[in-house]
Amino acid sequence: MTDIVDELRWRGVLAQTTDEEALRKALADGPLTLYCGFDPTAKSLHVGHLTQILALRRFQLAGHRPIALVGGATGLIGDPKPSAERVLNDVETVQAWVNALRGQLAAFLDFDTPGPTQAVMADNYEWTQGLSALALLRDIGKHFSVNQMLARDTVRTRLDGEGMSYTEFSYVILQSLDFLELYRSHGCTLQIGGSDQWGNITAGLDLIRRVAGNQPHGPAHALTQNLLTKADGTKFGKTEGGAVWLDPELTTPYAFYQFWLNADDRDIPRYLRTFSFKSREEIEELEQATAERPQARAGQRALAEELTTLVHGAGQCAAVIAASRALFGQGELAELDEQTLTAALSELPVAQVTELAPIADLLALVDLVPSKSAARRTIKEGGAYLNNTKVESEDAVPTAGDLIHGRWLVLRRGKRNLGAVQLA
Repeated sequence: MTDIVDELRWRGVLAQTTDEEALRKALADGPLTLYCGFDPTAKSLHVGHLTQILALRRFQLAGHRPIALVGGATGLIGDPKPSAERVLNDVETVQAWVNALRGQLAAFLDFDTPGPTQAVMADNYEWTQGLSALALLRDIGKHFSVNQMLARDTVRTRLDGEGMSYTEFSYVILQSLDFLELYRSHGCTLQIGGSDQWGNITAGLDLIRRVAGNQPHGPAHALTQNLLTKADGTKFGKTEGGAVWLDPELTTPYAFYQFWLNADDRDIPRYLRTFSFKSREEIEELEQATAERPQARAGQRALAEELTTLVHGAGQCAAVIAASRALFGQGELAELDEQTLTAALSELPVAQVTELAPIADLLALVDLVPSKSAARRTIKEGGAYLNNTKVESEDAVPTAGDLIHGRWLVLRRGKRNLGAVQLA
């Protein structure tokens, strides 16, 4: 076992723990069982969840047993947002999302190798669906102080604004019940989460102390991790197109790779420490390379390759790297499979046409130049490319044979400016 607390602190993600000395002892005496919960509020997890998912993975690699809990019950309620009430989804939708998230989480942890570190998948719907309102109020609710619940930051914010329903106000009770149930059934003594979950997690600790007074599995602990923000002040995990999802149907492997490749140089040291499984020496070398030669984007490339392989597999990663190279003239576009090419081109300015037009017209159509006359000047000066081949004539017109997979043309102005034309 390695000292996982020191590792998390070096990586800059450790926010708070309850009793660090006691937690270190429990980890040293391990293997310790811990859990993290993921509510199904959409059909996929996104990159914002990776901080907690990979923390579970680090604990497992350090010799501990992780439980990945997908909240089939809490997902029906929703952790209160500071801004407004959540929209409640129906049971069938939430259950479909539960199944999708379970499949995604299975790719990050070892659920198959028998032994003390074998991961466990859990769903809190299993122990709440048969729980009566009377039992919840008598057996669980009586241990919660309304004064403490009202003091929580999210509750105070909402009560100062539009208010909060009793449904969302009660969310903390359900999450606390999760910790108690996993403590009883699996000997789980540690819950981890984002720093915004501190109140929910410590409420679970208090419930365990009150209900399981003799604490047969020893004292329970809490550990939270810092929430990531971008150096430019925008929300981590967001792009112009929205969230960066782990589901390839929502965010293609190509777009996923490009998200990390395009990361701000200022963010790379934190991203490497938070997400990479490379050694400390390798990470520090990449940090130095990024600082000294930012144009090489060594840190971004290493992170993009590692995480795309982890989330989508080595084959998909190789395909998107090949696509990235081919788009800029370092590979054959025609050799890319249609799915990968389409995903790559969807990230570019795309114009749809019903018939082929002169290349000068197409350059203007995809806004690579401001006008057709500017397009003709670009061609004359040798700066226009069709499918990575320099366009020699100002009057050149692509033919059906130029269409990649029968429908795509890739246009480039200079070295870096790209656009695509799709024949409808």
